[in-house]
Amino acid sequence: MREHLPLRPIWLCRSCANPWPCGEARLRLTGEYADDRVALSVYMASMMGEAISDLHRLNPQPAPEASTMFGRFLAWTK
Repeated sequence: MREHLPLRPIWLCRSCANPWPCGEARLRLTGEYADDRVALSVYMASMMGEAISDLHRLNPQPAPEASTMFGRFLAWTK
């Protein structure tokens, strides 16, 4: 089984090199949190905060776009 985990601090998928969470990671996370979507949202909000911090530290100008990060980490969890 291929793991679709983030490669930090650049936040790319270790398996496919797409921005994490990639499509496969989203499917895996949706399955893992199928009975608790609120917990999924809380977890992804935490991951978004860490990603913004890491990405800003790597490249402060321009800072990560809030709307882009929201779409990437949280919009799909509803």
